[in-house]
Amino acid sequence: MRNKRNATIAAVISLVVMVVGFWLILRNIGDPEKPLNTLAPAGKQNWEIFGLVKPVFAIAGLVFLLVEVAIIWMVVRFRRNRHDVDGVEEPTQTHGNTPLEITWTVVPALLLAVLAVFNVQTLLNLEESKDPIEIRVIGQQWWWEYRYDIDRDGEVDIITATQIVVPVGRDVEVKIQSNDVIHSFWIPAINGKKDAVPGRTHTLIMTAEKPGIYQGQCTEYCGLSHGVMRMELKALPQAEYDEWVAAMTKAPEQPTDAKALAGQELFVAQCARCHQVNGLRPDSTAPYTYDDVPNPDYGASVDITVSSGNAPNLTHLMMRQTFAGSLLPLYQGKAAEAVTAVPDGIPDTSNLKDWLRDPEAIKPMNPDNGQGMPNLQLTEEQIDQLVAYLVTLK
Repeated sequence: MRNKRNATIAAVISLVVMVVGFWLILRNIGDPEKPLNTLAPAGKQNWEIFGLVKPVFAIAGLVFLLVEVAIIWMVVRFRRNRHDVDGVEEPTQTHGNTPLEITWTVVPALLLAVLAVFNVQTLLNLEESKDPIEIRVIGQQWWWEYRYDIDRDGEVDIITATQIVVPVGRDVEVKIQSNDVIHSFWIPAINGKKDAVPGRTHTLIMTAEKPGIYQGQCTEYCGLSHGVMRMELKALPQAEYDEWVAAMTKAPEQPTDAKALAGQELFVAQCARCHQVNGLRPDSTAPYTYDDVPNPDYGASVDITVSSGNAPNLTHLMMRQTFAGSLLPLYQGKAAEAVTAVPDGIPDTSNLKDWLRDPEAIKPMNPDNGQGMPNLQLTEEQIDQLVAYLVTLK
């Protein structure tokens, strides 16, 4: 009696697990409120992946159901009763049954062969592109850098970080690299994952189909702040993308406010050995002037010792909507999510001040080893001055 009851309980548990599992899957498929959901496509390449997911899941789901039903049937049908005697009226054994073994070897092989055709076709489609924009993506500890050669003359025209901006409906070829360890670039609504490996360049094609801000995450463990090494892709209509490019390829306006000017001087003295604002260098002297073109060598071309060699370019900091590896917003309210070329809203100065006050309290880092931003031990007055300057960088 006990064996019969245990078999029934096991069958019920299996059935409940199966039902709950399917319910959780169906409940979360394509939910746009979950930003890292690969089943909510917003790009041409991810629609290709989604088209592959459907037959794979259908076949895998059918196999799962058949196996679960067979298990439940066998548990109930062949359960042992207390009156059973070993060797008496036992079920027929199938071990060594050649036709059965051939069947459950050939059928899965055929299924995998069919799926292989869909897989190869999808991989070929993901590589297709027409007159793409090229953007170099560099993984850093722990943020992403983006370099644009707009006129394709071999010179870098735009260096930005955290938020990659692309035109809607245009193929973008990102060339993914790493400056330190292995990272993995993944914006699930647009395309799949691609590793950033030191010394190598991996290519990924992305085509956003509609305006929006799409979130991503590094998916290869890369150290202390791997879990908060995020990224954003902002897709703009072509006209607004052209507006963004025009703004990003101009020098920022010289600040006029006294506090911002003091912050600019402090930036040159304290920050410019790691961070760039085009034209501002540690050996700069007031009155300061800006260059339109960024320095891709972080000061090496002007014989300046750069402390980190890989800090974000801050020339147009307020043109993006997040900072610190996309961990903190730069604007308050709806401006933080506005899909516009030039964000227009109230800067979130509290986040900037908290970051300057103690960056390691917000994001785990190892600045003594050149990984992340150190605590500069700034006074509150200096923090106010720096923030007053930074919010002018549009």
